Amino acid sequence: MKKSYKVIVAIAAASLVTSVAVAPANAAGAKQKVCVALDTGGINDKSFNQTSYAGATASKTKGWASSVEYLPAASSSEYGPNIKKFVDKKCTYIIGIGFAVADAIIASAEANPSIKYAIVDHDGLKNFSTKIPNVKGLTFNTNENSFLAGYLAAGYSKSNVVATYGGAPYPTVTIFMDGFAKGVAYYNDIHGKSVKVLGWDPAKPSAGTMVGDFSSTNKALSISQNFELQGADVIFPVAGGLGATTADNSLKSGKSVTIGVDADFHLTAPQYDKVILISVLKGLSESVQAAVKEAYDGKFSNALYVGTLKNKGVGLSPLYSPMKASISPKLLSELNDLQTNVAGGYISAK
Repeated sequence: MKKSYKVIVAIAAASLVTSVAVAPANAAGAKQKVCVALDTGGINDKSFNQTSYAGATASKTKGWASSVEYLPAASSSEYGPNIKKFVDKKCTYIIGIGFAVADAIIASAEANPSIKYAIVDHDGLKNFSTKIPNVKGLTFNTNENSFLAGYLAAGYSKSNVVATYGGAPYPTVTIFMDGFAKGVAYYNDIHGKSVKVLGWDPAKPSAGTMVGDFSSTNKALSISQNFELQGADVIFPVAGGLGATTADNSLKSGKSVTIGVDADFHLTAPQYDKVILISVLKGLSESVQAAVKEAYDGKFSNALYVGTLKNKGVGLSPLYSPMKASISPKLLSELNDLQTNVAGGYISAK
């Protein structure tokens, strides 16, 4: 395999143009009222909502927005009403956080063509961008960095059993789980091993382990403990803030380590450093900043933003002590090589 320079991937904003339809544009440099409709889980979820909103507030700091505000959602029934409140408050750019908010965003965008909208983590499969000029989808090929995490998990595991679960069976969740399982399978192929994955089989998605939402801590804890009872010593929760529930269980049980998701758990939940193997990152903050800046520059379009390993829109967190010391130099070298080859298109994570 080709050698890479380092395993740490810096997150940066980048986009791939898939459409060129343009919404009614402000003049370049126009101030924007940016309003953020959160998914369930709260603003301090240590994950998806928090990191995405940080991108909006950074945009204000950088002068691309005159004001920034958000509304939380206790359930999906609040998505539409929250967005309606933003329309009534004359927000100029409304950003929905998460795939689940997409339908409410699209409905509002169709009714309000002069307002700009974005959906963080739109799955990219329903390519609405060719039809709705004032909605921008922000997407991420997280199967790529999850593939790396699966390979690392398989190589790290002492029990030869690893596990993953999701919050809900959205494509933006299952893409992580697919990549993870396929990374484990690739490790098995390369090393002649038989590391088992609990909770997900890409060939049988309907049988995958799901919490059902992103807020039920008791169920997330039960799933994590059940995985440990089946021998899993590495668990990858793709469930937003519920990842902290799994990490807390790992810390208390001493039977497993946890892989963080979306954000770097060392930064959002450093109390779990001893049990965080690595975090699988999305450039959530960076993608929001890129979208707001694009509109500020007078260049808004509905072209999909796609974060990849190649353009550094997805990646892995740094490895922190004491976890780094527990991973063999050989495995780290293999991970370096693998990252280069997946980013270069020589090895497929699909």
